[in-house]
Amino acid sequence: MIRRSDFSLRTFSVASSVWYVSVVVGWSLMILAGYEVATASVSRFGPALAMTAVLLLVLELLPLVQGRGHDPQGVVMSTAFVCAMLLIWGVWPAIVMVAIAAIAADLRVGKQWWKVLFNAGQYTVSVASGYLVMLLVGVTPSLEHPLGTFRLGDLSWVCVVWVVYFAVNLGLVAGVLSSGGSFRSALVDDFANYTAMTFAVLALSPLVVVMAQHAWAFLPLLLIPLVLLYNTAQMSLSREHEATHDALTGLSNRTALQFALLDAFNSYARDGKPFGLFVIDLDDFKRVNDSLGHQIGDHLLVRVAERLRMSVRPTDHVARLGGDEFAVIVLDAHESEVRAIAGRIRESLVEPIELRGLMLDVELSIGIAICPDHGTDGDTLLRHADVAMYVAKESRAGIETYSAECDRNSIDQLGLLGELRQALDDHALELHYQPKQSTRDCSTLGVEALVRWRHPQRGFVPPDEFIPLAERSGIMPLLTERVVTLALDQMARWRELGMTVPVAVNVSPTDLVGHRLTDLIASGLRHRGLPAELLQLEITERIVAGDAEETNAVLSRLRALGVSISLDDFGTGYSSLVRLQSLPVDELKIDRIFVSAMARSPEAAGIVRAVIDLAHVLGLPAIAEGVETEEEWQLLYSLGCDGVQGWHVAKPMPHDQATEWVRARGVAAHPYPRREAVASASEQRAM
Repeated sequence: MIRRSDFSLRTFSVASSVWYVSVVVGWSLMILAGYEVATASVSRFGPALAMTAVLLLVLELLPLVQGRGHDPQGVVMSTAFVCAMLLIWGVWPAIVMVAIAAIAADLRVGKQWWKVLFNAGQYTVSVASGYLVMLLVGVTPSLEHPLGTFRLGDLSWVCVVWVVYFAVNLGLVAGVLSSGGSFRSALVDDFANYTAMTFAVLALSPLVVVMAQHAWAFLPLLLIPLVLLYNTAQMSLSREHEATHDALTGLSNRTALQFALLDAFNSYARDGKPFGLFVIDLDDFKRVNDSLGHQIGDHLLVRVAERLRMSVRPTDHVARLGGDEFAVIVLDAHESEVRAIAGRIRESLVEPIELRGLMLDVELSIGIAICPDHGTDGDTLLRHADVAMYVAKESRAGIETYSAECDRNSIDQLGLLGELRQALDDHALELHYQPKQSTRDCSTLGVEALVRWRHPQRGFVPPDEFIPLAERSGIMPLLTERVVTLALDQMARWRELGMTVPVAVNVSPTDLVGHRLTDLIASGLRHRGLPAELLQLEITERIVAGDAEETNAVLSRLRALGVSISLDDFGTGYSSLVRLQSLPVDELKIDRIFVSAMARSPEAAGIVRAVIDLAHVLGLPAIAEGVETEEEWQLLYSLGCDGVQGWHVAKPMPHDQATEWVRARGVAAHPYPRREAVASASEQRAM
């Protein structure tokens, strides 16, 4: 395909020279041909000529396009009728009809003016070149003196006409196509297939000649196999389109992207022009699906695809890789231009997307990899763009270009993620339990279940490494399900031993969407015959910093089951007092950052005292985390803190050690009553 940006008529080149020669010579021949035809006296073969001309025009509009890897313009079946007209009535009517057909076909599909002029000209020159062979063998038919009876021996010079017509046509087209690369590459591209298709069509011309000479009324019968052939090609194209395009958005899919990348690398090898590849991911798309439903999620993907298409250049290639992940190939661009287009894509989604009365804010994370700096093959470039995208998502930068430094970390994390999935499948994760102790009588208030992963090769993998990875990758619900199941199993075993031990389990923001967590806990408690008040869920302050109605709704459903809620890491987030007052929580945990600083900082001790007082005003017990010294324990006791947790009390222990620890110290019998949550402002207005 000729790109307008590569082709210029103002500069001297092989391409522009071929264009000018084709147009000047071709259109001069057209003018002369028009005069000759207009002044000629048509013989008794007039009806046959008219029928051949009509069929030529019809078939010109039905090119045989075979799909990817072949000539995108296809092979026109009208070539057989053009050649037949040349053989019977000579060069002038053949030139007139091929020019009319070419111009009509090009205008029908809206080609640019310079392409229309060239195509008509080069077809005219090709037909005239074939006629030179006829002149050399002494065969010079005309409208007044058409070709006599066509004999088998005539095939010898007819084949030479075909070869010359084909060679000139191919050479002229390759000459203009050389504007986007070398003449040789344009000449040999798809040569075998194009040659086979063209000569297969040309081989029909003797049949057209014989029918036109002896039974012209039957010429339309040739349309039947030719139209069937065209329909077969169209069906093949349709199947190829379905196989290479996303049904939801209409964008290219991963398969088509691989083909487009191959073409881009071939172009780079030919002309040395760099190009960029984006991998784009929608931030928090899973939350949209879980909270609003997959139908809304699908509509959102369609609208995002539309904005992506409008944000890039016509020459760029946009694809959907699957789920909420897209890709863009930015052709003929250096890094600065590539990043500018990435910025334009993000800006296109500044305006919220309206779907069924909902205004949805959408943000993207874009990873960039550039050929040749970051790879010279499709798999490498795609992987590097994917790595950069994850860095952009994790850093919240929005746009990141690949670097080798981030790749080393990302490869390790991708490997760790796969191993975490396998660990979940193999039930290789376990729980350790850290007690919470009452400052009043040193009894056990309960234990916190902490997930542990002992990798067969890596050894102990800290939760700080794999839990954020699980949250980013979307498998956090599976991890939470595993932790909740293990915790409920342990609670049931303790009940069998006559021990009633409250257990706290940490949940993430992605768990507080939809009904999955509520259904899991309800069925788990019912199946094991456990009282719901023994289970406590710990949520961090960042989960509830915003006024999220769905979060409140999920927490309220959990509390309705009898499960208690603990607000963890208090003081490190941004929740307001109004929001805190309305939250359906039963316990407030003071973050260890403040606890560890109490002994050396009066300000930190003052903050802890204020948090304890705030908890008591709200009717909540205050539990301090990270208590590691006797001095901290005593200070918290003096400040009125209700409970403590930390290595000074006990380290996290496997279930057997935790069983002995709790049995030795006893469990407090429900020391704190549950608080009724105050209605939120929106709930109050609705009352």
